[in-house]
Amino acid sequence: MAVTLEEAPWLGWIVVKALVRFAFMVANNLVAISSYVCYVIVLQPLRLLDSKRFWYIEGIMYKWLLGMVASWGWYAGYTVMEWGDDIKAVSKDEAVMLVNHQATGDVCTLMMCLQDKGLVVAQMMWLMDHIFKYTNFGIVSLIHGDFFIRQGKSHRDQQLLLLKKHLENNYRSRDRKWIVLFPEGGFLRKRRETSQAYAKKNNLPFLTHVTLPRIGATNIILSALVARQENGSPAGGDAKELESKSKGLQWIIDTTIAYPKAEPIDIQTWILGYRKPTVTHVHYRIFPIKDVPLETDDLADWLYQRFIEKEELLSHFYETGAFPPPKGRKEAVSREMTLSNMWIFLIQSFAFLSGYMWGITQTAGSNLRATTASLHHSSCWGPGPVQEEPAQGQQHPGTQPGSWNPNPFHKRLIL
Repeated sequence: MAVTLEEAPWLGWIVVKALVRFAFMVANNLVAISSYVCYVIVLQPLRLLDSKRFWYIEGIMYKWLLGMVASWGWYAGYTVMEWGDDIKAVSKDEAVMLVNHQATGDVCTLMMCLQDKGLVVAQMMWLMDHIFKYTNFGIVSLIHGDFFIRQGKSHRDQQLLLLKKHLENNYRSRDRKWIVLFPEGGFLRKRRETSQAYAKKNNLPFLTHVTLPRIGATNIILSALVARQENGSPAGGDAKELESKSKGLQWIIDTTIAYPKAEPIDIQTWILGYRKPTVTHVHYRIFPIKDVPLETDDLADWLYQRFIEKEELLSHFYETGAFPPPKGRKEAVSREMTLSNMWIFLIQSFAFLSGYMWGITQTAGSNLRATTASLHHSSCWGPGPVQEEPAQGQQHPGTQPGSWNPNPFHKRLIL
């Protein structure tokens, strides 16, 4: 498409802004992620002495890192409007978020809208595609204990076993509370055709705005984390807490992300900010775990029903620009999610100051090692033989008239 003379200044501004934002993002990642890793290494003795306190501190730093990612979108004008149930009410309980997946921007959107939900982000575990392990944020997710899952039928059984083991070894030992799961197993645009063909073959609903969910990961999570009563039923939601035992997983949070005109935001847009300011809408519904069937077939039916309802929610949103009201109400109420500019300034300042501090520490260590090596080199050579000073008018053997030949010891110090 040709650019008109009137559009040229605007396009130039977009390019310059994108380059500046990209440069800042690179610098932000370098100082923040490297500082996070350095702090985790330094705090390893605390991990041995007080593991719970160590993971609390690590979680706070993890939340700050995700807050920095959220700020990139916030200052580009990408904000979030929340609908449905208020999930702050269950922020201290264990819960699983089941989220529809349209693009990489879904993750950034969740990073933003969960920042004001107490310690949820600090105590959260993400299940994400294994490709994210090799991104700049991969090392952070590995340390925090997120799980990278490999897609495909050939890997499915092995990955589910690895997930079960990962939850047993890392979930409660690191005081995790929430798990974020994308049950569709991929982006909408990549899975829609396959999902629709499967639905047609198995006489299931034909979905357009979401795809049929996969059951495996959800089943493993519920089996591993739901606390059972003596009669075998789940002890969650409004059930009484068992003494000296974790109440286990208590809530399922059905989360639906909707973008205006069904145009999702990707990570490139979030970083470069070349798209016009956009409001992303997020709808929540909370289900007590006691109302969720745990048997595989019943769970599959329950999960399919949730995604059928997601389809209806999204259809209504794309037609009206708003989510429908809950049953028994005439109007749906939305809540604008905001980030504190002062808080963003403080965590960014801490990141850059930490990066400067670790840089100074590394420079001082390098200088100390260089000085030690130089002194060691000199001591190995020794003072050298003592040469007599020549009489006045004479010169050292082997020197040319007018030149100066220092003794070996002085020469070594100069070198």
